Amino acid sequence: MMKPMGALLVAVLLTGCSASRIENGVFYSPKGYRVNLPRQGWAVKPGGAAELELQRQDPAGGMLADATCDDKTAGRPLTVLTRHLTFGLEDRVLEGGGPLTLAGRPAQRAVVRGSLDGAPVGVEAVVIKGERCVYDFLYVAPAAAFETGRGDFQVFVESFAGVESFSVGGR
Repeated sequence: MMKPMGALLVAVLLTGCSASRIENGVFYSPKGYRVNLPRQGWAVKPGGAAELELQRQDPAGGMLADATCDDKTAGRPLTVLTRHLTFGLEDRVLEGGGPLTLAGRPAQRAVVRGSLDGAPVGVEAVVIKGERCVYDFLYVAPAAAFETGRGDFQVFVESFAGVESFSVGGR
């Protein structure tokens, strides 16, 4: 993966939790959600800042999923939360997005082109609001490879199931 993508993923500054698990291609978070892992070409990147980070080498790209469960974050507007996922991106051009509903919950999507450390990248960010938590999804790829991974990202995000009563190892 290119350095700029890794920098953006780290720049998200989201905290992970060691009690998450992957079973039969499904990631389970103790923060109350689960997502299906993409089937081909994507590998889990251990030790990342987010609960789940995925990377693909050819073509290059990265995805993440994470949740923040606090009143301050949950009280912010979806547009603000979505914009926060793309901080650090220079020469930003918003190409699309808007409100949507995922798993019966309000969500916001943004598709942005820009540069990171001088390299052109594409970014798609999706934020879903649950009852107690905000769920963040991010896809980053070099501009030339961006469209190649968007279908995988869409399937990844649409597999989200908010099961906020679910807990692994307590909260």
